[in-house]
Amino acid sequence: MAKSLPPELWSYIFGLAADEDTIFYPGLPTSMTQSSWARSMVTDWQLRTPRDSINMVQRRSYLTKKSIISTCRSWRRLGLEFLVRYLFFNDPSKLRSLTALLTSNPSLGWWTRRLHITHFLYDRGPSLDDFEAALTSVLVQTPNLEIFIVDWPLSRAFGSIADTLGTHCKNLRTAHWHVPAELLPKVIWALDALPLIVSLAVEFDAPLKDSDTLTLGSAQDVKLHLPNLQQLILRGYSGEFLEQASGWSLPLLRSFSFDFGSKLEDVPDVLSFLGTHGTSLLFLDLNCIPALDIRTILDLCPLLTAFSFNLDWKITPITQNTDAGDGPVVFTNRPHEHIAHIGLHGLLFAFGVGLASAYATPDPLRALLVQHTNDRNFAALTKASFPRLERVRVLNPTVLIDLERADGPQGNGMERWERWAGMCEGMNIRLEDCTGALLGTLPQEYEEDEEDEDELVEDNEYSYTDDEEPARPGGVGLSELRALLEECRKMSEEREDPPFALPY
Repeated sequence: MAKSLPPELWSYIFGLAADEDTIFYPGLPTSMTQSSWARSMVTDWQLRTPRDSINMVQRRSYLTKKSIISTCRSWRRLGLEFLVRYLFFNDPSKLRSLTALLTSNPSLGWWTRRLHITHFLYDRGPSLDDFEAALTSVLVQTPNLEIFIVDWPLSRAFGSIADTLGTHCKNLRTAHWHVPAELLPKVIWALDALPLIVSLAVEFDAPLKDSDTLTLGSAQDVKLHLPNLQQLILRGYSGEFLEQASGWSLPLLRSFSFDFGSKLEDVPDVLSFLGTHGTSLLFLDLNCIPALDIRTILDLCPLLTAFSFNLDWKITPITQNTDAGDGPVVFTNRPHEHIAHIGLHGLLFAFGVGLASAYATPDPLRALLVQHTNDRNFAALTKASFPRLERVRVLNPTVLIDLERADGPQGNGMERWERWAGMCEGMNIRLEDCTGALLGTLPQEYEEDEEDEDELVEDNEYSYTDDEEPARPGGVGLSELRALLEECRKMSEEREDPPFALPY
C-alpha cells in the first residue's frame, strides 16, 4: 500500500492527521482568542489558555507522528523529515541533543519550519542563556525556519540569537521574544534583518539597570521598514519601543495588542503610535490599568472591527449634567461604523466573587466605586455608538475561574449579570465569557471527553531522537491506512477556523 501511493500524497495525509495547519499558522494568539475548560487533577476544572491549547496541539501532533513512523519501515522512511518540521521543548537542555542530531544528519534541519521553546518552570530551572551555543547552532542548521517562539526570558544570549536569525533564518515569519528592556537596540537590529516578519510579539521585562541611563546607540537612527508586518503584540516595559515604532513604516499592520500589566506609572505614548499606524488597524487590544483617551483612539482607528479595553477605566463624560452630576459615558465622538466585536478587560469586582470580593469586605467603598464605573461604561456599549456591534466578550480569565469556583455571581453581582445580559439581549448582542460561551455558562460534565488523551500526552518528549520505537517490518496494510484516515477525519471535524486569525 505504501509503495502504491506517491510520497507527496502520504505527506499530505500525514499533515492532516498531525493538525499541522494550526501549528504552522503564522498568527499569534490575542486576548480575543478563546480559552477552554479542561478537567484538572488538582481542582474540578481549570481554564486552558490559548497558549496551553497550542502547546497541547503540538504534544498531540508529536504523538501522532511517532505513531506514523513506528507503523512500518516505509512510513518511517517517509515520515522522518515530517517528524522534525516543528520542534517543541519545555526543557532547553534538550537543545544539546538536538544539536548533535542535526549535526550528524544535516539534511533534517532543512525541513524544520517551527521552533518553540515553552516555559513551564518559570522562576525555577536553568536559564536559557546557559544554552546559547546550542540554540544558535540549531538556528544555523534550520535555514527554512518560519516560526520562532521563545517563552523563556533571554538576556545576554539574545544578541547572538538575533545575529543568527538575521544571517541564517531569512524566511522567518513569526517571532515571540522575551527580553529585558535594555536590549531594545538588539531587537531593532534583529527586525532590520528580518523584513519578511508577519507576526511579532515582544515582552519587555523591567530593565536590569536604571531606565534613565538606557540608550539606543546607533539603533536610535534606524527607521525600520517592515513591509509584511501584520500583527504586533507588546507586553511590559514597551514605552521606548512604541516611541521608536511611531516613526517606522508598517504599511500592512492590521492588529496591535498592548499589555501594560499591573503597572500604574509611565504609561507609554500609545496615542502617538496610533496616530501613525491606527488608520489601517482592524484589531486593537489595550490592556492597562490607567485610563486612555478612548474617544480619540477610536477616531484614530476608523477601520477597527474588533476592539478591547479595560472596563474599569474611568471615562470622562462629554457633557456634564448640572442636576445629576456627571453626564452619561460615551465612547465615541461619532458612531464607529465597523466595530462588531468588543472585548472587556478588568471586571474583577463586578460579580462579587474571588479575591477581589474578599478584599472588598474591609474596603467596600473601593469595590462600589469600581462597580459603579463598570455599570456606567457597560451602559455605553450601545448600537448608537457601535451600529454593527454583535458580540461583547469578558476577557479576564480570572473572572471566569472565580465564577466557576463560586458557582456563579454572588450578592449584587447576580443582579448586575442579569441586567447586563438583558441589555445585550435587547440589542441582539451576544454577551460571552473568554471561552466564547454565553457569560454565566459554567463547565458541564460532558466537556471532559478529551481529558484522557490530554493526560496521555502530558509527559511525552517533544523532539526527535534516534532511539524511537523500532519500525515494524513489512508494508502498510489497509487497517493502518483506515486508522490513519479515520484520524484525519476526526481532526478535520474538530478543527476550527485558524484560532489566531487576524480578522476576528
